[in-house]
Amino acid sequence: MESAGFTFTSIKTSDVAQHKTRLGVPPQLSSCHTAIVSASGQIVEGHVPANVVHKLLAQSATKGVAAPGMPANAPGMGDLDGNLVTVDFQGRPFSRD
Repeated sequence: MESAGFTFTSIKTSDVAQHKTRLGVPPQLSSCHTAIVSASGQIVEGHVPANVVHKLLAQSATKGVAAPGMPANAPGMGDLDGNLVTVDFQGRPFSRD
């Protein structure tokens, strides 16, 4: 995310599930990392590619996007292969990378 121009503050917590619930992350879309976009309040869940975050920011009506679980073809997990599907918080496909 840094190389894509994003800055962030990392916060460690012992109760990740409580924070995800408070932020409205659907349990079935949960992953290992949760980010809040400070400017918009939108949520990024999991290993979502930076280009998808840019797309999210352009669609202010979308509450959040997720790369559920720990997909092997996601940033930080492996190479994007064109088959990583990120979804919005209603579970609808948002992007394929």
